Amino acid sequence: MSGRLMVIGLGPGEARYLTTQAADALASADWFYGYGPYVDRVVAPDDPRRVVSDNREEGARAREALMLAARGECVAMLSGGDPGVFAMASAVCEQIERGPQAWRALTIDIVPGVSAMLAAAAACGAPLGHDFATLSLSDNLKPWALIERRLLACAGAGMAMALYNPISKARPWQLGVALERLREVLSPETLVIFARAAGRADEQITTVTLEKARAEQADMATLVIIGSEETRRVERPDQAPLIYTPRFAPGHDPETPDSKG
Repeated sequence: MSGRLMVIGLGPGEARYLTTQAADALASADWFYGYGPYVDRVVAPDDPRRVVSDNREEGARAREALMLAARGECVAMLSGGDPGVFAMASAVCEQIERGPQAWRALTIDIVPGVSAMLAAAAACGAPLGHDFATLSLSDNLKPWALIERRLLACAGAGMAMALYNPISKARPWQLGVALERLREVLSPETLVIFARAAGRADEQITTVTLEKARAEQADMATLVIIGSEETRRVERPDQAPLIYTPRFAPGHDPETPDSKG
Protein backbone atom coordinates (compact mmCIF):
# COMPACT_ATOMS: atom_id res chain seq x y z
CA MET A 1 0.00 0.00 0.00
CA SER A 2 1.44 3.36 -1.04
CA GLY A 3 -0.35 5.58 1.47
CA ARG A 4 1.58 7.37 4.20
CA LEU A 5 0.58 9.03 7.46
CA MET A 6 3.15 11.27 9.12
CA VAL A 7 2.52 12.36 12.71
CA ILE A 8 4.62 15.50 12.98
CA GLY A 9 5.76 17.36 16.08
CA LEU A 10 5.89 21.11 15.41
CA GLY A 11 7.67 22.03 18.64
CA PRO A 12 6.31 24.42 21.26
CA GLY A 13 5.78 27.49 19.11
CA GLU A 14 8.25 29.46 17.04
CA ALA A 15 9.68 28.16 13.77
CA ARG A 16 13.17 27.95 15.28
CA TYR A 17 12.00 24.90 17.25
CA LEU A 18 10.89 23.02 14.12
CA THR A 19 13.35 20.23 13.32
CA THR A 20 14.78 19.65 9.86
CA GLN A 21 13.08 16.24 9.77
CA ALA A 22 9.71 17.85 10.54
CA ALA A 23 10.21 20.55 7.88
CA ASP A 24 11.04 17.90 5.27
CA ALA A 25 7.96 15.88 6.23
CA LEU A 26 5.71 18.94 5.95
CA ALA A 27 7.09 19.68 2.48
CA SER A 28 6.11 16.19 1.28
CA ALA A 29 2.54 16.18 2.59
CA ASP A 30 -0.59 16.31 0.43
CA TRP A 31 -2.99 16.96 3.32
CA PHE A 32 -2.70 18.57 6.77
CA TYR A 33 -4.87 17.40 9.67
CA GLY A 34 -4.91 18.83 13.17
CA TYR A 35 -6.21 21.18 15.80
CA GLY A 36 -6.70 24.63 14.28
CA PRO A 37 -3.85 26.55 15.99
CA TYR A 38 -1.35 23.85 14.93
CA VAL A 39 -2.54 23.77 11.33
CA ASP A 40 -2.36 27.57 11.25
CA ARG A 41 1.38 27.40 11.89
CA VAL A 42 2.14 25.69 8.59
CA VAL A 43 -0.83 26.11 6.20
CA ALA A 44 -2.55 29.28 5.00
CA PRO A 45 -6.18 29.73 6.11
CA ASP A 46 -7.48 29.42 2.54
CA ASP A 47 -5.43 26.34 1.64
CA PRO A 48 -7.83 23.55 0.55
CA ARG A 49 -5.47 20.87 1.90
CA ARG A 50 -6.12 21.76 5.54
CA VAL A 51 -8.57 19.72 7.62
CA VAL A 52 -9.16 21.26 11.06
CA SER A 53 -10.97 19.71 14.04
CA ASP A 54 -11.46 20.40 17.74
CA ASN A 55 -8.80 19.40 20.24
CA ARG A 56 -11.10 16.79 21.82
CA GLU A 57 -11.68 14.94 18.55
CA GLU A 58 -8.39 13.06 18.37
CA GLY A 59 -9.88 9.64 17.64
CA ALA A 60 -12.14 10.85 14.83
CA ARG A 61 -9.30 12.95 13.39
CA ALA A 62 -6.98 9.95 13.35
CA ARG A 63 -9.56 7.72 11.68
CA GLU A 64 -10.28 10.24 8.94
CA ALA A 65 -6.58 10.75 8.24
CA LEU A 66 -5.98 6.98 8.10
CA MET A 67 -8.85 6.51 5.66
CA LEU A 68 -7.36 9.18 3.41
CA ALA A 69 -3.89 7.63 3.64
CA ALA A 70 -5.41 4.25 2.76
CA ARG A 71 -6.50 5.79 -0.54
CA GLY A 72 -2.84 6.45 -1.38
CA GLU A 73 -2.44 9.99 -0.09
CA CYS A 74 0.48 11.38 1.96
CA VAL A 75 -1.15 12.86 5.05
CA ALA A 76 0.41 15.02 7.78
CA MET A 77 -1.10 14.82 11.25
CA LEU A 78 0.10 17.87 13.17
CA SER A 79 0.87 18.04 16.88
CA GLY A 80 2.30 20.79 19.02
CA GLY A 81 5.49 19.88 20.86
CA ASP A 82 6.26 16.19 20.45
CA PRO A 83 3.52 13.97 18.98
CA GLY A 84 4.24 11.21 21.49
CA VAL A 85 3.73 13.35 24.60
CA PHE A 86 -0.02 13.64 25.33
CA ALA A 87 -0.59 14.14 21.61
CA MET A 88 -1.61 12.49 18.36
CA ALA A 89 0.89 9.63 17.97
CA SER A 90 -0.87 7.52 20.58
CA ALA A 91 -4.30 8.33 19.10
CA VAL A 92 -3.14 7.18 15.66
CA CYS A 93 -1.68 3.95 17.04
CA GLU A 94 -4.93 3.26 18.92
CA GLN A 95 -7.00 3.62 15.77
CA ILE A 96 -4.64 1.40 13.76
CA GLU A 97 -4.99 -1.32 16.40
CA ARG A 98 -8.80 -1.03 16.39
CA GLY A 99 -9.27 -0.42 12.68
CA PRO A 100 -9.22 -2.51 9.51
CA GLN A 101 -6.24 -4.69 8.68
CA ALA A 102 -5.41 -2.46 5.71
CA TRP A 103 -4.35 0.36 8.04
CA ARG A 104 -1.52 -1.80 9.38
CA ALA A 105 -0.01 -1.90 5.90
CA LEU A 106 0.30 1.89 5.72
CA THR A 107 3.64 3.64 6.13
CA ILE A 108 3.47 5.43 9.48
CA ASP A 109 6.15 7.99 10.36
CA ILE A 110 6.27 9.49 13.86
CA VAL A 111 8.34 12.67 13.52
CA PRO A 112 9.55 13.87 16.94
CA GLY A 113 9.49 17.47 18.07
CA VAL A 114 10.71 19.62 20.95
CA SER A 115 8.20 19.16 23.76
CA ALA A 116 6.89 22.03 25.88
CA MET A 117 8.51 20.58 28.99
CA LEU A 118 11.96 20.61 27.35
CA ALA A 119 11.53 24.17 26.10
CA ALA A 120 10.33 25.26 29.53
CA ALA A 121 13.18 23.48 31.32
CA ALA A 122 15.80 24.97 29.00
CA ALA A 123 14.40 28.47 29.55
CA CYS A 124 15.30 28.37 33.23
CA GLY A 125 18.22 25.93 33.46
CA ALA A 126 17.93 22.19 34.01
CA PRO A 127 15.12 21.41 36.47
CA LEU A 128 14.65 17.99 34.83
CA GLY A 129 18.33 17.12 35.18
CA HIS A 130 17.72 14.00 37.28
CA ASP A 131 14.90 11.44 37.22
CA PHE A 132 11.56 13.09 36.49
CA ALA A 133 7.96 12.27 35.62
CA THR A 134 5.58 13.80 33.11
CA LEU A 135 1.91 13.92 34.07
CA SER A 136 -1.26 15.49 32.72
CA LEU A 137 -3.68 16.99 35.22
CA SER A 138 -6.57 16.57 32.79
CA ASP A 139 -9.13 14.03 33.97
CA ASN A 140 -10.78 13.70 30.56
CA LEU A 141 -9.16 10.30 30.00
CA LYS A 142 -8.44 9.13 33.55
CA PRO A 143 -9.99 9.63 36.99
CA TRP A 144 -8.78 12.37 39.30
CA ALA A 145 -8.07 9.84 42.04
CA LEU A 146 -5.48 8.20 39.78
CA ILE A 147 -3.88 11.57 39.04
CA GLU A 148 -3.53 12.30 42.76
CA ARG A 149 -2.06 8.85 43.40
CA ARG A 150 0.55 9.33 40.69
CA LEU A 151 1.42 12.84 41.88
CA LEU A 152 2.04 11.65 45.42
CA ALA A 153 3.97 8.58 44.28
CA CYS A 154 6.34 10.68 42.15
CA ALA A 155 6.79 13.30 44.85
CA GLY A 156 7.42 10.61 47.45
CA ALA A 157 10.05 9.03 45.21
CA GLY A 158 11.97 12.32 44.99
CA MET A 159 11.22 12.98 41.32
CA ALA A 160 10.74 16.35 39.66
CA MET A 161 7.51 16.58 37.67
CA ALA A 162 6.39 18.32 34.49
CA LEU A 163 2.64 18.93 34.66
CA TYR A 164 0.74 19.33 31.41
CA ASN A 165 -2.83 20.64 31.18
CA PRO A 166 -2.68 22.18 34.66
CA ILE A 167 -5.83 24.27 34.38
CA SER A 168 -8.63 25.20 31.99
CA LYS A 169 -12.05 26.85 32.02
CA ALA A 170 -13.62 23.41 32.45
CA ARG A 171 -11.09 22.39 35.14
CA PRO A 172 -10.35 25.48 37.25
CA TRP A 173 -9.82 23.64 40.54
CA GLN A 174 -7.44 20.78 39.84
CA LEU A 175 -4.09 22.56 39.97
CA GLY A 176 -4.99 24.10 43.33
CA VAL A 177 -5.89 20.70 44.73
CA ALA A 178 -2.70 19.19 43.27
CA LEU A 179 -0.55 21.85 44.95
CA GLU A 180 -2.30 21.24 48.28
CA ARG A 181 -1.67 17.51 48.04
CA LEU A 182 1.99 18.05 47.15
CA ARG A 183 2.41 20.30 50.19
CA GLU A 184 1.55 17.26 52.30
CA VAL A 185 4.73 15.44 51.22
CA LEU A 186 7.19 18.06 49.94
CA SER A 187 9.11 20.81 51.69
CA PRO A 188 7.47 24.27 51.46
CA GLU A 189 10.75 25.49 49.92
CA THR A 190 10.45 23.11 46.94
CA LEU A 191 10.76 25.14 43.74
CA VAL A 192 7.81 25.44 41.36
CA ILE A 193 8.18 26.83 37.84
CA PHE A 194 5.26 28.32 35.92
CA ALA A 195 6.30 28.38 32.26
CA ARG A 196 3.74 30.23 30.18
CA ALA A 197 3.99 30.07 26.37
CA ALA A 198 7.34 28.29 26.54
CA GLY A 199 9.14 28.60 23.24
CA ARG A 200 7.08 31.54 22.00
CA ALA A 201 7.73 35.27 21.73
CA ASP A 202 5.55 36.00 24.78
CA GLU A 203 7.24 33.37 26.97
CA GLN A 204 7.05 34.05 30.71
CA ILE A 205 8.94 32.03 33.31
CA THR A 206 8.06 32.48 36.99
CA THR A 207 9.69 30.55 39.83
CA VAL A 208 8.27 30.45 43.34
CA THR A 209 8.37 28.09 46.30
CA LEU A 210 5.68 25.47 46.75
CA GLU A 211 4.52 27.38 49.82
CA LYS A 212 3.77 30.45 47.67
CA ALA A 213 2.59 28.71 44.49
CA ARG A 214 -1.01 29.46 43.54
CA ALA A 215 -3.21 28.00 40.84
CA GLU A 216 -4.00 31.52 39.60
CA GLN A 217 -0.42 31.76 38.30
CA ALA A 218 -1.27 29.29 35.50
CA ASP A 219 -3.57 29.32 32.51
CA MET A 220 -4.20 26.99 29.57
CA ALA A 221 -0.88 28.00 27.97
CA THR A 222 1.19 27.18 31.08
CA LEU A 223 3.34 24.17 31.82
CA VAL A 224 4.16 23.68 35.50
CA ILE A 225 7.38 22.07 36.72
CA ILE A 226 7.49 20.85 40.32
CA GLY A 227 11.07 20.46 41.43
CA SER A 228 12.27 17.69 43.68
CA GLU A 229 13.49 18.63 47.13
CA GLU A 230 17.01 18.58 45.65
CA THR A 231 16.22 21.15 42.94
CA ARG A 232 18.32 24.27 43.44
CA ARG A 233 18.32 27.96 42.53
CA VAL A 234 21.63 29.56 41.54
CA GLU A 235 21.55 33.35 41.72
CA ARG A 236 23.58 35.29 39.12
CA PRO A 237 24.43 39.00 38.93
CA ASP A 238 22.37 40.87 36.32
CA GLN A 239 20.96 37.63 34.92
CA ALA A 240 18.04 35.34 35.64
CA PRO A 241 18.81 32.61 38.17
CA LEU A 242 19.54 29.08 37.04
CA ILE A 243 17.14 26.43 38.33
CA TYR A 244 18.54 22.91 38.19
CA THR A 245 18.19 19.47 39.68
CA PRO A 246 21.53 17.77 40.36
CA ARG A 247 22.40 14.74 38.23
CA PHE A 248 23.09 12.64 41.31
CA ALA A 249 20.98 11.37 44.18
CA PRO A 250 21.72 12.64 47.72
CA GLY A 251 24.95 11.13 48.99
CA HIS A 252 26.14 10.15 45.50
CA ASP A 253 27.91 13.32 44.31
CA PRO A 254 30.78 12.00 42.13
CA GLU A 255 32.95 14.98 43.14
CA THR A 256 32.63 14.29 46.86
CA PRO A 257 35.38 11.95 48.15
CA ASP A 258 33.14 10.12 50.62
CA SER A 259 30.33 9.61 48.09
CA LYS A 260 28.93 6.09 47.92
CA GLY A 261 29.26 6.27 44.12
